[in-house]
Amino acid sequence: MKILKNRYKNKVSIIKNDKEILNKKIYNKSNLFKFINYLVFIFLSAFQFIPEIVIISLVSIIIIYSSVSLYSKKYIYSSIEKIPYNDVALVLGTSKYLYNGQINMYFKFRMDAAYELYKSGKVKYILVSGDNRYKSYNEPRQMRLDLIRLGVNKKHIFLDFAGFRTRDSIIRANKVFELSNFTIVSQPFHNERAVLIARQKNINAIAYNASNVRKLYRLRQFPREFGARVLMYIDIIMNKPPKFYGDIIKIEEREDTIIDKSNKIDKKLKKEILK
Repeated sequence: MKILKNRYKNKVSIIKNDKEILNKKIYNKSNLFKFINYLVFIFLSAFQFIPEIVIISLVSIIIIYSSVSLYSKKYIYSSIEKIPYNDVALVLGTSKYLYNGQINMYFKFRMDAAYELYKSGKVKYILVSGDNRYKSYNEPRQMRLDLIRLGVNKKHIFLDFAGFRTRDSIIRANKVFELSNFTIVSQPFHNERAVLIARQKNINAIAYNASNVRKLYRLRQFPREFGARVLMYIDIIMNKPPKFYGDIIKIEEREDTIIDKSNKIDKKLKKEILK
């Protein structure tokens, strides 16, 4: 830090000297000429601080990203034996298919992890939360279908169609589904952010890590996740609410999971599930 401070002082001193020289050169020139020269001077002066800007940016990235990971670490589990019991698992949504038509492994591993919790008796109910802003795109419905195929009883699956963002899913689980304790299911990087969001809202959430994807895909995910963590802190400061709330939905076993508009699914899917 001392080296950076000295470099900063030296550069500021040089810039001040350059400014005095520039002022003498353009003293009798037109206003337009002065304006153009000042713009060039400002640009060249700022350019000198690029190394410092890069270093500060990298340090900021490390601090922002690591602070989330360090805070959430004690609430996240990778062992099915060690994770405590909660009545409900909240599975965070993503698309089942990639743009090229292949299976999205983030999706598959989350469904596998949710089923593992259910099969092992670590949860009784599963709440799937995802994006359903278009008729042609329905993450919760696809998650429900895949979980049933894995062996989860359909009576134990609940759907949140307004989980447009991680923050929406967490807050709606608390306010709409009246959950104060639940187990979040997603990949490790996502769980870290989700747990912090929950704990900041005084929700006693823990998380179970789904298997991660290959390292190459994780590296591609890093810039997006960093941006998501920055946005998360902004949302916390602004106390941003979810896009929608809705009627209260009780999570409890029932004969028919389609009892209100909040959990409504179409007839075509119902036939597919009952096959």
